[in-house]
Amino acid sequence: MNEKTTDSAAFGDAPSAVVTAGLLVIGDEILSGRTKDKNIGYIAEYLTAIGIDLKEVRVVSDVEADIVAALDALRHRWTYVFTTGGIGPTHDDITADAVAKAFGVPLDVDPRAVDLIAERVGRDGLNAARLRMARIPRGADLVDNPVSKAPGFWIGNVIVMAGIPSVMQAMLDGVAPKLKTGVKLLSASVRADLREGDIGTELGLVAKQHPDVMIGSYPFTDETGGPNTSLVVRARDPARLAAATAAVEEMLVKVRAALAAAPR
Repeated sequence: MNEKTTDSAAFGDAPSAVVTAGLLVIGDEILSGRTKDKNIGYIAEYLTAIGIDLKEVRVVSDVEADIVAALDALRHRWTYVFTTGGIGPTHDDITADAVAKAFGVPLDVDPRAVDLIAERVGRDGLNAARLRMARIPRGADLVDNPVSKAPGFWIGNVIVMAGIPSVMQAMLDGVAPKLKTGVKLLSASVRADLREGDIGTELGLVAKQHPDVMIGSYPFTDETGGPNTSLVVRARDPARLAAATAAVEEMLVKVRAALAAAPR
């Protein structure tokens, strides 16, 4: 049984062939395991749905040189770079410092950001710690934060967001309509009712016959408690998707028949 999924929501400009993204997750707490990342999967699914391919994810500690190096590698390779974490009020929140250094621009206390934070805490609440969250690299646009007001920012192709999932998600919703998007990746899922090892060779042959289509194999335990496999076919062209999916289904029929006929 096939389950074809598409997303017809329109974001940003008219689609081009492929738009890509990298994701930089920043924070010692992620690497230590104290905080479990909840953003990578969400961002990957979100970007896929709007027609942006997430191609690379890096996780770095709160070390300025490491953030700058990772950011430079990603921003010169992909259409967009999203970052999460490190824009809070404490001394180890240094993402803004690192981004400003990567772009070679000053890091200023931005009056626009000050006004936004003051809406939440009042002018009397603008202490030194909170004003750290108003430091924005010169020339950057602000990324709205409807949850707690302290903004993210967008400079060049780098979009800097909070690490708190609810805030990050709200920020992503705000920037999504402004992003360029590509032709969306379509998918079809096929339940094999076979073990992954039963079809590995045959699936490889199908993949070679359809080089412009991505075919993934994902083992799982089914409702009977036995081993099973889900095959996912992905392509941007509906006709190529349909042809490859049909080839996968035909292959499964043949393998099941051969196994059923084999002496036990």
